[in-house]
Amino acid sequence: MLQECAIKECVMKLFRDRIEAGRTLAEKLMLYAGRDDVVVLALPRGGVPVAFEVAIALNVPMDVFVVRKLGFPGREEFAMGAVASGGVRVLNEVVVRSYRIPRATIDSIAQREQWELERRERVYRNGRPMPELTNKTIILVDDGLATGTTMRAAVTALRPYKPARIIIAVPTAPPDTCKKFQEEVDEVVCATTPQPFWAIGALYEDFSQTTDEEVRSLLDRAATNLSAKDAYQDSILEDAMIKTPRTGLKEHAVSIVADGVTLEGILSIPRGAQGIVVFAHGSGSSRFSPRNQFVAQGLHQVGLATLLLDLLTTEEEKVDLRTSQYRFDVVLLAGRVIGATDWLLSQPETQDFRIGYFGSSTGAAAALIAAAERPNAVAAIVLRRGRPDLAMADIGRVRAPTLLIVGGDDGPVIIFNKDALAGIRPEKKLEIIPGASHLFEEPGALEKVVSLARQWFQQHLASVGDYQRAV
Repeated sequence: MLQECAIKECVMKLFRDRIEAGRTLAEKLMLYAGRDDVVVLALPRGGVPVAFEVAIALNVPMDVFVVRKLGFPGREEFAMGAVASGGVRVLNEVVVRSYRIPRATIDSIAQREQWELERRERVYRNGRPMPELTNKTIILVDDGLATGTTMRAAVTALRPYKPARIIIAVPTAPPDTCKKFQEEVDEVVCATTPQPFWAIGALYEDFSQTTDEEVRSLLDRAATNLSAKDAYQDSILEDAMIKTPRTGLKEHAVSIVADGVTLEGILSIPRGAQGIVVFAHGSGSSRFSPRNQFVAQGLHQVGLATLLLDLLTTEEEKVDLRTSQYRFDVVLLAGRVIGATDWLLSQPETQDFRIGYFGSSTGAAAALIAAAERPNAVAAIVLRRGRPDLAMADIGRVRAPTLLIVGGDDGPVIIFNKDALAGIRPEKKLEIIPGASHLFEEPGALEKVVSLARQWFQQHLASVGDYQRAV
């Protein structure tokens, strides 16, 4: 860190530039990585480079939320309201009434600012529509907060969209400003809160103005990179599956009644199988996920059967994408894993198999709860980038040997898994894959997951023993 000293002050530089600030902020927000209900909104212009780094790290959509203050006549720095993206206008009625500001004056100022707002949106979005914000978790990003006037106007202007949650996220702000906002939104993430707080720009080595062209370029890159990243990863996995022989594999679609609903799945049984692995995934994934199928195919190669199962119905998945109603209901998800387990034990072709669970994200918590409820039926568990912290009340009842796999760059989830490891009583192990992110999209990372998982399942499912299967 650099210091810039004058006669009366010495300011510590916290960030090299907005790029570094964004990466620092992203580390504080990894709990929201990969979630379908999250949208990052940047306050232009300075918030855009910060938000770009956050969106790319979290693998979530990004856009701008343009806000223009309505300045008090003659004192433009004093806000009497704001206009924002989507045609939203908010007024501080107390100020308007107290100073008896004529509506004609307000309309004139608002029209001028609305023209500038629309100009910026045309330049920034390059023809793209504004994203859907209703029932979304919105992470509102700027390059810092001082008094927070613009951010407060943005929060007010977002309310009519009826988001599920509003999160303010900034690289730096005074402690008292962060504290005040905690009463106004669902969550406040201030990566640094230095005291004394001189000015936002004083904390950056490079705080040069972000141009309209830079804003547009970053938004274009975010839109391209996020979609291209998913397409690239899926194509790589699909190519790998096509090149791998699938001889001797019996595979068919199944419908399982569990917890009062019908769940769709794919049952795959290689010749000579002795064990079967049930996949429990989080919301937004499915039995057709290339990642899940890639892992499953790796298990088929060593003689393990798999059940790829959608834990939510099609209608529930649609509701969850809008409201996040089901994804953290791990008790509901666990009930469906239990239903699938009981179904396997009742089917002639699978009733003699030893059962394992492969859980990911919130599905990992569901797998742990299900294993605790069916201790004599589950012989092994593997969790990939799991959320075992959501099952801590049940984790002490788990009897199956458990392997936890986490990416080395997935800091918060590493902490969750280390804490869970301490509460697991049977054989257990934590594997951290160096350099891997939450999606294990780096070259060789998902292949490492497959290798670790099949070794664990081979050890605990494929061996012959007097394992009790009573339910």
